[in-house]
Amino acid sequence: MESQHQVILSLGSNQGNRLKNIELCLELIHREIGTIIKVSNLYETPSWGFESEAFYNCALVMHTAYSAQKILELALQVEKKLGRIRNENVGYQSRIIDIDLIAFDDGILDFEHLKIPHPLMQNRKFVLLPFQDLKLDWVHPVLKKTISELILITPDDSICKVVQKLKCPLDAVILNQYNYIAIEGNIGAGKSTLALKMAQDFNAKTVLERFADNPFLPKFYEDQGRYAFSLEMSFLADRYQQLSDDLSQFDLFKDFIIADYHIFKSLLFSKITLEEDEFRLYRTLFDIIYKEMPKPDLYIYLYQNTTRLLQNIKNRGRSYEQDITADYLEKINRGYLEYIKNQTDLNVLVIDVSDRDFVNNQEDYLFILNKIQEKKNL
Repeated sequence: MESQHQVILSLGSNQGNRLKNIELCLELIHREIGTIIKVSNLYETPSWGFESEAFYNCALVMHTAYSAQKILELALQVEKKLGRIRNENVGYQSRIIDIDLIAFDDGILDFEHLKIPHPLMQNRKFVLLPFQDLKLDWVHPVLKKTISELILITPDDSICKVVQKLKCPLDAVILNQYNYIAIEGNIGAGKSTLALKMAQDFNAKTVLERFADNPFLPKFYEDQGRYAFSLEMSFLADRYQQLSDDLSQFDLFKDFIIADYHIFKSLLFSKITLEEDEFRLYRTLFDIIYKEMPKPDLYIYLYQNTTRLLQNIKNRGRSYEQDITADYLEKINRGYLEYIKNQTDLNVLVIDVSDRDFVNNQEDYLFILNKIQEKKNL
């Protein structure tokens, strides 16, 4: 998964219950567009360019995989749901809600209906002051100035006062009781994608499996009987070295770590791929290593049915995976579920994502976060 985009939105309302409009807008954006990471204070600011009630304004920083054009399209849909009727032929006017796309990463975009950074942001205190609250390391890509520098030179002399703090929707998911989460799943379940997405959103350290570097993997898929033991031994050695090296860099009591595998997968896969005598030897070596490995505070297993797994494998297009059979995937699933059933020393959470797309559907991603939160509250 590529890094998500960092997007800054500015919200405003001066009709009806302004606070409720802003709060509902935050909920809808978080649920339908992207993960809101930070929210500014709520400001009251005079209307700009026309006489009306004062506005409530805020800014937010959001992570999303969507393009800027798609974000604009979805933002307009959110405005419509909240009752905004846009009249393009009228100038400045009162509005139930207004969503402006201010910044998209550090980029410069110039489309007919969308210009990034917002071309008037440096002249608007109701944009700059909330943006400053977000405490981002962001420099205007055209003007080459920070938000603090833009505030010092803005021609806007209007009085913008803080009304109150606003809740960030992501604050409802509290993961601070966990220091080390391992996300597991079958081939193609999306464990690496979810680990990266969560790490970006919760500012976590990552430990990601180096499967692409294993020289035996393509050979194994061509001739499993010949290369199974070499593959499993090389995976075990690499996983042990990586976990030992990576986890030693972090403080397991202070840092928040998300891994896209747990070393027990080595035993599970080897049981499926190795002959009985090879597995006995392998098991002896594994047991020695396993005792030394720190255990995750939470072990998440992403379950997907075989049909969906085969589709995911086909879509990601790794040539050496294209001949993986349904029978092989079902054996892996059974192995994982049997392992999970017999665990007494791991905090396990199984999430069925067979009908979920947590990459392209924000609500499906929030479903997973809510499952983790529910597990914490048990």
